Parts: sequence; C-alpha cells; structure tokens
Amino acid sequence: MGERAAGFVYGTIVVLSVVVAGARAYPHASGHIALLAAVTAAALWLAHVYAHGLGESVALERRVSVAELRHIGHRERSIIEAALPPIGALLLGALGVVSTQVAVWLAFSLGLAVLAAEGMVIARRERLGWLGTLTVVAANLSFGAVLVGLKLALTH
Repeated sequence: MGERAAGFVYGTIVVLSVVVAGARAYPHASGHIALLAAVTAAALWLAHVYAHGLGESVALERRVSVAELRHIGHRERSIIEAALPPIGALLLGALGVVSTQVAVWLAFSLGLAVLAAEGMVIARRERLGWLGTLTVVAANLSFGAVLVGLKLALTH
C-alpha cells in the first residue's frame, strides 16, 4: 500500500473513532464532534509532518528546508482529506439540516465509504482481480470496524 493510501486509511479510521467517541460524549452537539474530528485530524497531520521531517533530517544529516517540509506536508495531506467527508456530514447536523443522530450516522457511513473506495483504488493500482479487490476492500472495512469497536470498548 502506498504512503498516501496508508495515510488516507489511517486518517479515516482515526476520524471515525473520534466520531464514535464524540457521539457518545456529545449526543446533541454535532458541531462539537466536528470540531473534535477536525482538531484531531490536524494534530495527527502535524505529528506526521514533524516525524517525517525529523526522520529525513536524521537520514540526510542536515536540517530539512522549509520547501522540504512543505513537500512532506503536501504528501501527508491525505490525513486531512480523509477527515473532510465525515466532518462535512457533522456540519450538516450543526447547521440544523439534519439531526445530530443522522449527522453522526452519515459521518460514520461516509468514513466507511472512504475506506471502501480507497480499497478499490489500491486494488486497481495493484491490478488485482475482483477477488483481490473484494479482499482489500473487506480488509479496509474490517480494520476500520475493529479499531472503532476497540475504541468503543475501551472508552465505555
């Protein structure tokens, strides 16, 4: 799996776990849940940029330039991109377009759809047949569901 795909899958799973935990903590505040998801995604993105920048600095035995850090940030943007569909759904709830409960379910559904779509992209890039595609999509969805389930079990 490519670095960008891994970031997308990882970012989606983290956002989904924040949505699940936030929905339990703030059952009537989808705007608050959206803010938690956005801040979490941004912090995760910054941590990845910092870690990769530090790793490249050590590997190159010099400080990385601002341009190199910008490149790393751009490369890691999939973490932020993965958060956008669920956050958008939560904002619909905050704006009163849908109820908070509908917004949370929509955010969760969109997160799973992102995981499935990314599995299909990975399978296409690897030129897998229908069975390989099904396997990758199922693995992505299962991994996401297991991690969200663990988050639920450990926090409640």
